[in-house]
Amino acid sequence: MSNKQARPVQAERIPLKARKVSFAWEDTPLHWVPGDPFTTHTINVLHLLLPAGERWFVHVYKQALPLIRDDRLREDVIGFIGQEAMHSRAHDEVLPHLREQGLDPTPYTAQVDWFFEKLLGDRTLPPGRARRWWLLERIALIAAIEHYTAFLGDWVLNAAELDRRGADPTMLDLLRWHGAEEVEHRSVAFDLFVHVDGDYRRRVRTWALAFAALMFLWQRGARFFMAHDPTLVDGRASFREFYRSGRRGTLPATGALLKSVPRYLSRAYHPSQEGSTAQAAAYLAVSPAALAAEKAEHDA
Repeated sequence: MSNKQARPVQAERIPLKARKVSFAWEDTPLHWVPGDPFTTHTINVLHLLLPAGERWFVHVYKQALPLIRDDRLREDVIGFIGQEAMHSRAHDEVLPHLREQGLDPTPYTAQVDWFFEKLLGDRTLPPGRARRWWLLERIALIAAIEHYTAFLGDWVLNAAELDRRGADPTMLDLLRWHGAEEVEHRSVAFDLFVHVDGDYRRRVRTWALAFAALMFLWQRGARFFMAHDPTLVDGRASFREFYRSGRRGTLPATGALLKSVPRYLSRAYHPSQEGSTAQAAAYLAVSPAALAAEKAEHDA
């Protein structure tokens, strides 16, 4: 691996803003990918993970603001905070719809809340080195997680198979609006980590924790949904089905996911090398929810 830190693609940087979107779920079916409950529920796990996770991002980053000595990075972090708060709210609003369809996610979301609020939450630590260490650990964790949210954002922007299979347009718009913003702000978390610390050993250690936690929580969420889907008899989730869905294009390909690991661990890594800001901006320019939010802001 190279020992040189990659340069960001400066030309792609754009100001970040929170788009106050809203979605109507009354016409979205239980299996919003027709005839494919496994893909539906594997992606539905996002609605369970993201509200708590992105509230945690916002909480940690507010603590990190006093450490930022670069005005442009501070502006990016404030924009990031606004976008992540909106993401949390948008996914949280899907949960009542799931309950109406007979899928109460409360037992699972309680575990996710514990993970972010207790295990990764604030600790009673003395001011100074210990408190700073815990803040830097969490900043590094967010950088690792954001590598995968950007990966997923780039994937869903290009997941044409979901369109071919007639996926619900409202759900696709939620996923692609969110995915486009993840691509749009994909460099912020890593840039903040490098700005306040950048230690390579911390980057590797927190990547391992983030990857293991995401894989554990995601498979647990998919199994929870499949087991509690009222329309399925003995519904199951398996890695084999995830692999097959990746081959079909309805979920991320396993090979692409694995190839993303050495990219993040390379000393030459920078998130601006991943995805396309132009593609993200192009989707945000036509997203029904983003356009409605822009119109409401203009009319206010």
